[in-house]
Amino acid sequence: MLMKKASLVGAFFVPGIWLCAAQAEAYCPAPASVTQVEVQRVVDGDTVRLKDGRSVRMIGINTPETGKKGRTDEPFAIAARQRLQALVTASGGRVGLSIGREGKDHYGRTLAHLYGADGENLEAQLLAEGLGFQVGVAPNNALVACQQTAEDVARRARLGLWRQSPVQSVAQLSRSGFALVSGQVSKVERNRGGIWIELQGALVLRIAPEHASQFDSALLNGLQGRVIEARGWVQDRSRRGGVKSSQVRWLLPLTDPSMLKLTS
Repeated sequence: MLMKKASLVGAFFVPGIWLCAAQAEAYCPAPASVTQVEVQRVVDGDTVRLKDGRSVRMIGINTPETGKKGRTDEPFAIAARQRLQALVTASGGRVGLSIGREGKDHYGRTLAHLYGADGENLEAQLLAEGLGFQVGVAPNNALVACQQTAEDVARRARLGLWRQSPVQSVAQLSRSGFALVSGQVSKVERNRGGIWIELQGALVLRIAPEHASQFDSALLNGLQGRVIEARGWVQDRSRRGGVKSSQVRWLLPLTDPSMLKLTS
């Protein structure tokens, strides 16, 4: 995850946070029918392993990464995992499972929303506590609006990941991965490859043709010169055989309008 390091790592909860988090179930109420499943273990803040062998990646949230391959834990990664474990434990180790329109990711994990015993959406609860970032990836974007509302609670109150702004400039990009990036739009182009929104520096946002209809054309047409915030998984094109002279280094694909917003 590409973001400035927060000043605190690990547990950080205070009574005010619990008050905000207690409202999370109102943001994304459980559907009429969910499948009850038993959790074997919590892998990290957005992934659980079920006793039936499935690995479930929660839809609509991206939490900080725990350390792998010699890397240290990212800020709040352990807090996110511990909080999800607490929510699962409070539900007796059983959660409600609602699989997304796209049921698996490219790692073979099941993509689903999870719900506690009281019907609270676990992604929204973590978002409201500042333990992850909302991210809507089509076609699994049914709960985008309510999950954005949950994240806004933490952002306004500067909880968790929002204690210090995780938003970075294009110039601060240093590696591939999830990022919140802010920059000024230098140009917007359309071609057979989709819609390309280039930011000053070395980042281009791409909306593929199959997702273009979801975006507001009038908004896109008026982006040039505006400052925007984008979120998603940044790709380093220099690591895929080099960057052509006409291309910029960093690419961030957009699949849902919630991944892009005007800031000025």
